[in-house]
Amino acid sequence: MSVDTQLSNQPAGAEQFEVSMPQRLTLTAPPALLLFASGFSALVFQVVWVRQLSLIVGVDVYAVTAGVAAFMAGLALGSLLLGPAIDRSNYPFRFYALLEAGVALCGIAVTVALAHFAPSFAIIENSAAPVAWLIVFALVGVPGVLMGGTLPAVVRSVAASNRDVGRKGGRLYAANTAGAIAGTLAAAFLLIPYLGVSGTAYAAAALSLLAAALALVLASPAQAQTISPANVNYRNVRLALFLYSVAGGIALGYEVIWTQSIVQFMSTRTFAFAIVLATYLIGLAAGSALASRWVDRVRDHWSIFGLLIAGAGLVGLCGIAFLGNWIIMLQSMAEYWLLQLTGNQLAGMSARFAVAAILIVLPPTLLLGAAFPFALKLVVEDGRTGSGVGLVSGWNTLGSIVGTVLTGFVLVPTFGFVGSFGILAVAATVIGLIAVFRNVAAVRLHRIAVASVCVLTLALAFLIPSDRFAGLLPGAQTGRLVFYEEGLGATVAVVEQGRDRKFRRLYIQGVSNTGDSLPSLRYMRLQALLPLITMQKRPQAAMVVGLGTGITAGALLTYDGLNQRVAAELLPGVQRAANLFNGNFNAASSPDLDIRLRDGRRELLGSEESYDLVTLEPPPPSAAGVANLYSTDFYRLAAARLRPGGMVAQWLPLPTQNDEDTRSLVRSFIDVFPHASLWTTELHEMLLVGSFEPMNLDVAQMSARFEQPGVRQALREVGVNSLPELMATFVMDRKGLETYAGDAAPVTDDMPRIEYAAWVRPDTFPTVLPKLLALASEPPLVNADAAFITSTKQEREILHTFYNAGLSAYRGDRDAWQRNAGFVSDHAPDNAYYAWFFEGSTQ
Repeated sequence: MSVDTQLSNQPAGAEQFEVSMPQRLTLTAPPALLLFASGFSALVFQVVWVRQLSLIVGVDVYAVTAGVAAFMAGLALGSLLLGPAIDRSNYPFRFYALLEAGVALCGIAVTVALAHFAPSFAIIENSAAPVAWLIVFALVGVPGVLMGGTLPAVVRSVAASNRDVGRKGGRLYAANTAGAIAGTLAAAFLLIPYLGVSGTAYAAAALSLLAAALALVLASPAQAQTISPANVNYRNVRLALFLYSVAGGIALGYEVIWTQSIVQFMSTRTFAFAIVLATYLIGLAAGSALASRWVDRVRDHWSIFGLLIAGAGLVGLCGIAFLGNWIIMLQSMAEYWLLQLTGNQLAGMSARFAVAAILIVLPPTLLLGAAFPFALKLVVEDGRTGSGVGLVSGWNTLGSIVGTVLTGFVLVPTFGFVGSFGILAVAATVIGLIAVFRNVAAVRLHRIAVASVCVLTLALAFLIPSDRFAGLLPGAQTGRLVFYEEGLGATVAVVEQGRDRKFRRLYIQGVSNTGDSLPSLRYMRLQALLPLITMQKRPQAAMVVGLGTGITAGALLTYDGLNQRVAAELLPGVQRAANLFNGNFNAASSPDLDIRLRDGRRELLGSEESYDLVTLEPPPPSAAGVANLYSTDFYRLAAARLRPGGMVAQWLPLPTQNDEDTRSLVRSFIDVFPHASLWTTELHEMLLVGSFEPMNLDVAQMSARFEQPGVRQALREVGVNSLPELMATFVMDRKGLETYAGDAAPVTDDMPRIEYAAWVRPDTFPTVLPKLLALASEPPLVNADAAFITSTKQEREILHTFYNAGLSAYRGDRDAWQRNAGFVSDHAPDNAYYAWFFEGSTQ
């Protein structure tokens, strides 16, 4: 139904008409509680479904945006289509109860369906992609339609006319948004960590059913009430809807930019993103609640509406203009005081996140939220509360979808963060100008104010340097920015650091991922070459999940005999940056490496190609959205793509998670692979290798592979000069891994516990490494003579002494450091890896 159709249903010339209105509530439970519950469950369901969709269609920006757009499209359609039916209902609370019960039932059905849809989606997409995506849209969109009707239903229940719709509607909108805030934080900090994905969905459904039951208690027989129709200017109503729709797109555009740009002041942990979203919603809720108190006392609703939208653009730009290291200082102070107060690392880091979000996100969203009650006053007419609220909410949501897509896919890749935010802010001032000058009775001062805001916004948009965020990268403060790209889904940067020994680091979303220093070169080359050398069969095809600096993928180029080398990389910017790193053999431009710009899980799910080696080097396991590459479900998927005798190799960093979380990561791996081993590739890094066949290390076969000229040179450069030195990196077999993992629960798609783990304790690494080395066993060598075994033991003693030197440095024991470092230097003077650490340190 079009806007014109909905707005022209009133009989021409009618002087009065009767509508059924509910009796005044006599119960103490406020209707706001219903909308709080609706907002809570809707946001929780959205978090669950977006997470599930990332396992089906991938975690790339297109897939995630499509999932969110389907959900929001459902909300918009529900708001637009259900409004007239709500107006015709004599029992709006019963209508709400039916909607909320439907949300609960559909929510569970969709959650169960999505949990099993990934294989089917891959099959359907390969033959009929539009059909596959249509199914996804329908699954996520249908519950959204029901959710979209809840706000109009409750507002219709308590707001009898245009006279009080601004005040009551604003408060109820604030309550609904407050529920969404609570759902955002509860999902990240409580529900998913303890209940898992499906358990969280069941909890949201239970709350929806509880809200439906409460609505039935609140329902009472309707009583006819005569209302005089308002003198409505439908041209103004349509204009107000259009402007508020555009404002919704601008608001979501801001949110897209904030989510990507301020992470450099925060973290890639899920908690940080949850706090940004919660702050965004807090601004909307608080702004609406505050404005609802005085909206009915304002006469010039058009001008105030325009001032609020335009002001949000100016305030948002000011937040970018005045960014600086002072925010980091405030963050550190907040973290320190909360850490002193609670003793909780997560609480302290959350304070850091909150400071950045409050300073940058909160001020403009307060103004955006305050515009909602004024939009209601401009649109809602007497007797059509449900339709009016549905129109405002629905068109605003449709605008939000357009704003999200336009900002993420067009503005940011073309104009960057600063340019995009400037464009959105200027668009907001245009809305303000149209609104204030559309009202012929507008106060002259209001027009001057909006015009002044417009001039200031234009000035700031041109004056803020386009590289504003690039200069604020943590690495750029102490190094030289070599590459910077604000693109689809993430920010990618390369920073050159160091003085005497220069090296480069890769920053994604403002957080350092890895680099090309010698220790990094060592573990990444071993990530590829160690399993290729030790594999019993002759490897011919290998795949790397995560291109990164290109070092692991580049190591594949040094190994003769591979006829297929594939790298799956999510971010195009990472591929463009890869050739800026040393030691990767120009992998990103090599014709012998097939780089597929696709989510690694989606690549394995959608392709039937098989490999002898699948080596996994995703971001650290605690980063948002990465747990699905460390789960038992993913390992089963990778295993399904192995050829007989093939291997899966998983990077296992030690400093990025606590001991109990590392045990869970090991448990997840060994629950899939009956034959598994652990290798140490660098002081801080380990490598898990799994197979379905026994892993006997044939010395004769490994020697031939090690002596390949390219392989030997690549390993010598990183301190692995001989096959015994390579065998010395063996830590333990499956028996030792079982002992270490113990009764730890695995990471699964349904229980992604590592993503929601506690903040890493300062003493984590010095605690975990000794535990693992204490369980060390001898490598299962075959065809090894006594000299080889002796040499391997000697090299292991040197390596473990080096690790003890590193642990001594962590403990601050200078004497132990010098003693152990001296032993290593005496026994391995030509080892490049040891020399990199000890140069000038043992004197």
